[in-house]
Amino acid sequence: MRRYFLYLAYDGASFHGWQVQPNARTVQGELEQALCTLLRQPISVTGAGRTDTGVHAHKMVAHIDLPEEVDAPQLVYRLNRLLSREIHIIDMRAVKSDAHARFDATLRTYHYQVTIEESPFTQRYHLYLPSTPDFEAMNEAASHLLGEHDFTTFSKVGSDVHTHLCTVTAASWQEIGHGEWRFVFSANRFLRNMVRATVGTLLDVGRGKLTPKDFLHALRARDRSLASSSAIADALFLYNVKYPEELFL
Repeated sequence: MRRYFLYLAYDGASFHGWQVQPNARTVQGELEQALCTLLRQPISVTGAGRTDTGVHAHKMVAHIDLPEEVDAPQLVYRLNRLLSREIHIIDMRAVKSDAHARFDATLRTYHYQVTIEESPFTQRYHLYLPSTPDFEAMNEAASHLLGEHDFTTFSKVGSDVHTHLCTVTAASWQEIGHGEWRFVFSANRFLRNMVRATVGTLLDVGRGKLTPKDFLHALRARDRSLASSSAIADALFLYNVKYPEELFL
């Protein structure tokens, strides 16, 4: 068997998340169906994570096992011809047989996009804010996220994980254009709903409902009830996933 990493982008608006579900359209499901059609055998796809319904990916990574070495550029071309326009395969790279798209990832980066300019051209991929929040206060609060912390406060209740510890290396709001901002959030791992719950709480800091000290208290309390409502999924993108170079052949 030969293992490959697939790099893909997708518009999550039309999907019920990444993971295969009965009677629902998912990214993993469509990708496995396309591979099965082209290779004439069942192919299992393992993603670097599980994006929720409506969440997009600028670059998701998944691994597949094929019975033999293939012409990667040709398979990428054929997949893109077969898949719907909402999914695009960016690249395909051979990796070591034990390389794992989820467990070997060393860094994941998410972007959350907001705009204060109401427009039909931005509303699909941005959260519209009717007034400008205090981004300086939001960045002060976000600075408390850096380093290793227990993110129970910002995770989905009842998540089946062994630990809520995550190490954050980037957490800041950046202006990217007139009236447009994005929250850049990088960590070694993310919990379910962690990005959207964090963004929702930071936005309440920006609206003056919470102070940066309140945000720090919520983080340290490990109490989901202290986090604000989760921000909408439409504006969230998995931006990148990184791996040790020694995994690649």
